[in-house]
Amino acid sequence: MKLALGPLLYYWPRQQVMDFYAGIAAAPVDIVYLGETVCSRRHELRLEDWLALAQELAAAGKEVVLSSLTLIESESDLKLLRRLAADARFRVEANEMGAVRLLAGKDFVAGPSLNVFNRHTLELLRSLGAVRWVMPHEMSQTMLQSMLSGAAPALETEVAVFGRMPLAYSARCFTARHYNLQKDACEFRCLDHADGLDLRTREGQPFLSLNGIQTQSAQVLDLLPELRAMAAMGVAVARISPQARGTLDVIDSFRAVLDGRQQLVWEEFLRPAQLGIAIAIGLIWWSHRFLGLAAVAFLEGPLGRLLD
Repeated sequence: MKLALGPLLYYWPRQQVMDFYAGIAAAPVDIVYLGETVCSRRHELRLEDWLALAQELAAAGKEVVLSSLTLIESESDLKLLRRLAADARFRVEANEMGAVRLLAGKDFVAGPSLNVFNRHTLELLRSLGAVRWVMPHEMSQTMLQSMLSGAAPALETEVAVFGRMPLAYSARCFTARHYNLQKDACEFRCLDHADGLDLRTREGQPFLSLNGIQTQSAQVLDLLPELRAMAAMGVAVARISPQARGTLDVIDSFRAVLDGRQQLVWEEFLRPAQLGIAIAIGLIWWSHRFLGLAAVAFLEGPLGRLLD
């Protein structure tokens, strides 16, 4: 199984980004995704800067993939996407169907926001040039097993194993809204929140994390205990999402398990705090299949009719 570092989802100052990827050049990851996937207003790094980083990481022996925006909102976004698709030096991760159309006939990666939930869609993407697909965060283990049982051998499967999970995208910027600012005059407040802006319930419990137009889970996904089971299922690539602190340590831990240099001590996961986290992650993983049914039941019930 290969180890990948996903695209940076947050807005960091330029020097922080450069220092981060300087460390990644020597880190034991096989694949590095680069580029802005969340907000086109984030300009600390331009496309030329991402391409320069890509060349440096490729020289360090990494497979570099350029990631596209998830939400195309303007002509300037489309022009940037066309430039990305036209660059023949690096493979591109398509995060929306416009990118798939521009990349048709070339090798590309089908990103997690394409909502691939059946083998017919997977086969369509493969026929257009996809060589790897990234499992949507909403997909259950059972559904993934079903997908892998019929996946084309030439199509690699990648699964997110660490980081906050992107749950939704919106044309509105929730971080700007938090500060009573308009999206087009946001003062780039995302720079103040290196890992997103925490959203808590009235009881003070972590609920969500706001990252500009992206809504994330408050809790950090950690599938390290499931790594070998995933490999046995046929998962080819494990994706770690960059965080402001500890990313290199996380990479080292996953690499140690993959290389057999570190064994999981299950007694550690039976401690009350760790057990609660493991149960919560397990329940989320198992219950994804029922979320749609629950939403329909709510909307058709008394509370749904009242809100309507």
